[in-house]
Amino acid sequence: MILKHYKTLLCILLITIFSSCTDLSEDVYDRIIAEETELTAKDLNSIIAPVYISLRNQYFGWHGFFDSQEECADLIVTPARPAGWVDGGVYQREHLHTWDFSQSHPARIWSSCFSGISNVNRALFQLEGIELDNKESYIAELRGMRALFYYILCDNIGNVPIETKYEVPEGYLPTQNTRQEVFDFVISEINEILDVLPQGVDQSTYGRFTKWTGLMLLGKMYLNAEVYTGTAQWDKCLNVVDEIIESDLFSLESSYKNNFKTKNDGSAEQIFSIPFDEIYAGWFHYHLKTLHPVSQDTYGLEAQPWGGSCAIPQFIDTYDPDDSRLKDTWIAGPQLTISGEPLMLSSGVQLDYTKYVNSVFETEENEGYRFGKYEIAIGALGQLSNDVPFFRYADALMMKAECLLRTGDAHGAATIVTQVRQRNFASNPSKAIVNGAQLTAGSSYNYGVNEGGVMITEQGGDDIEFGGFYDELAWEFVGEHHRRQDMIRFGTFTTKQWFSHTESDDFRTLFPVPKTQMDKNLNLVQNPGYE
Repeated sequence: MILKHYKTLLCILLITIFSSCTDLSEDVYDRIIAEETELTAKDLNSIIAPVYISLRNQYFGWHGFFDSQEECADLIVTPARPAGWVDGGVYQREHLHTWDFSQSHPARIWSSCFSGISNVNRALFQLEGIELDNKESYIAELRGMRALFYYILCDNIGNVPIETKYEVPEGYLPTQNTRQEVFDFVISEINEILDVLPQGVDQSTYGRFTKWTGLMLLGKMYLNAEVYTGTAQWDKCLNVVDEIIESDLFSLESSYKNNFKTKNDGSAEQIFSIPFDEIYAGWFHYHLKTLHPVSQDTYGLEAQPWGGSCAIPQFIDTYDPDDSRLKDTWIAGPQLTISGEPLMLSSGVQLDYTKYVNSVFETEENEGYRFGKYEIAIGALGQLSNDVPFFRYADALMMKAECLLRTGDAHGAATIVTQVRQRNFASNPSKAIVNGAQLTAGSSYNYGVNEGGVMITEQGGDDIEFGGFYDELAWEFVGEHHRRQDMIRFGTFTTKQWFSHTESDDFRTLFPVPKTQMDKNLNLVQNPGYE
């Protein structure tokens, strides 16, 4: 097959084609490929790879997709540290919901997604002139990736231009589409290509947009349809995730940790993954953002971490102590060197990651549990080689459970949630079992402003509809780009207080159109609230 061993080919292409991340190298490549070279089937990998590179660069890139989905929510925060991390208040604004149209996170979403969309449109244009077996399948794959970028834009910014052509007149400026139109476009695109997409689940399709990725994308659109369009579509979501579940092509890993280990590209749970490699496909540096600098000696890292983000204490308090996901997700307590000796700070005391975090404005260097969900390889060069499971089978199961719950079948939902929980309660299996009443009850998250370890205001979570299920989503998917979207769907994103965050205006369920784009294109209209 042309794309056999796809992850290796993709990583090598990063070196041979994109040895620099500057615009210059991309322009040179575009000119050579589009104008000076007669393309053939042998060039297929070179044509398609930039599309996937756009998603990889977006995910863990600086102020990238991970940050934009987690930093504004109630699980993870990057507070000011003694050595910095104020950065002009960019992370504080994320946490406090005080960003404006100059904020870098929405600008990164816009630029990364439209870079990916442009790469798709160019690749489709290039494929027009190539004689190629199974050409329809590659065209469908590219259209699917374009729909994925538009899903991200629909979810985060809403009102964006829909662009499907590579060649445009000189001076062309895109016109803006509504969120409803973007929603309809994504649904239409996926439905048109679904039966043409690759259906295999093997090395040749790993990291590529397949039929199962398309079904997950449809499911996400339907799951959030009430947010996007005002009309709920739970039954449609249920139908598409059922097709994934009934395919018997995917299964839950026996261990939660297997999804996030260094060599996780063989996981039976991954439906669509973003391949990373510390040598050929970098940008996976979140361990550097979260760990204290001296934790370099715990893992024998060649690069020194920067010591920024951590868990919000109120979220840590929601875990059952017998839930192994607590230990599997968070690095906590006294730290040791790689040889087992106490890991000492310059102050002469052992590094001890505490649950306590003072506030988003002021912390000590050891405060906060650190995100360790992805295995940190001993001796890693700087970046990590763990692949990111963008869509995994547990997500499909939990999407089905939510649809059942919201359409009146709490018992059916509880059966699925129990299935997902079972691998995480080996020390006390009875705790894995939940019932419908627990899922429909309120959340265990003690909402309210908490500074200096003291609850300044008290909100609690009893008033959250389906709060028990809402908690399950947090424990299973923390740090997997879910939380902002889940909070918006459950109505907590702008109404609840957590850590240093107070309630915010409803318009913040969408990010603004970046100022840089507004300045370039007078056809664009700013999202309400950001004018």
